[in-house]
Amino acid sequence: MKKVLAIVLVVAMMFGMTACSGSGSDTIKIGVIAPLTGDVAVYGNAVNDAVKLYTDKVNTEGGIGGKQIELVVYDDKGDATEAVNAYNKLVSSDQVLAIIGDVTSTPTIAVAQASVADNIPIITGTATHLDVTSFGTNMFRACFIDDLQARTMANLAVAQGVTKAAVIYNASDSYSTGLHDSFLTYCDSLGVEIVADEAYAKGDVDFNAQLTNIAAADPEVIFIPEYYNTFYLIASQARAMGITATFYGVDGTDGVLEIDGADTSVFDGMYFSNHYTTDDPSEVVQNFIADYQEAYDQTPNALAALGYDAAMILYDAIERAGVYEPSAENWQAIIDALYQTDMQCVTGHITYDEGNGTPNKSTKVITIEDGVYHFYGEY
Repeated sequence: MKKVLAIVLVVAMMFGMTACSGSGSDTIKIGVIAPLTGDVAVYGNAVNDAVKLYTDKVNTEGGIGGKQIELVVYDDKGDATEAVNAYNKLVSSDQVLAIIGDVTSTPTIAVAQASVADNIPIITGTATHLDVTSFGTNMFRACFIDDLQARTMANLAVAQGVTKAAVIYNASDSYSTGLHDSFLTYCDSLGVEIVADEAYAKGDVDFNAQLTNIAAADPEVIFIPEYYNTFYLIASQARAMGITATFYGVDGTDGVLEIDGADTSVFDGMYFSNHYTTDDPSEVVQNFIADYQEAYDQTPNALAALGYDAAMILYDAIERAGVYEPSAENWQAIIDALYQTDMQCVTGHITYDEGNGTPNKSTKVITIEDGVYHFYGEY
């Protein structure tokens, strides 16, 4: 009996060690934080759908290290507090190996700050604010930064012979203010005069006071660093007032043509910086578009492309690191592998400089004519 008890004890200890290490798990848990409801849900759902699309592809092909990927998804509603709550659940309760998210800049910054002490690998496909990757070396992104797209739009103004520009921006949003500040800096250095600089607050829907000041300044272009829904409100009110200046937007503008009931003539002749174009003939882009259309019966926007890239980059790093269970050591191994990324993605070729989670890449400018997006140029 003593021998039997000893054997049982040894087996139990071995089983306990296996359970603690997690080596017996058949799945890899990956967290996803995105706004699936609320004002920017079109972005969150595009990212989430794209992450699921690539995850299904990897799982169908055998997974990573023979393990299937299990997505644990939380809706942050576009709110920073909700995003941090989701992050805490993913790390403490769900015990994920890594996280994809968040989507917009303000919640992503909150998550980035909360994650520094844990040093868990996180990649956002879409948050472009400069500060996103400034808090710790565990935070990565698949997109370019706001400073780059603001510079692109300032350079575009010069290339198009613009001498007078106006800006209207959300002073209570880090994404909008970051783009505003960078655009003003580059216009100043390039000799483009800012003849009107108008601010509004989150939740505002009437912009007539700001647009009246802009109309009096008679700019050639109006830079609107906003997400698609508020962009449409501003642009349509400007046209209703008789303002004919060309609209300049940013990556958040993507999606304006998909607004239900929108008068798309408002957008004719406008330009905005973006991460990819469906006109790109490359195999990786066209295969992504075809797979997305087959799965969701719609053409993927730039946010979907970036969500897909974020999953590609993260899963590639996990596979190269060869670790599949959450632990401080394994998280660092994945972070180290992420910095060694060198791969062709939907939105371009991705590499990182050591210690900098922002990729080296270019921007694309899209124009809208007759209710259709067209590729204008790469910068």
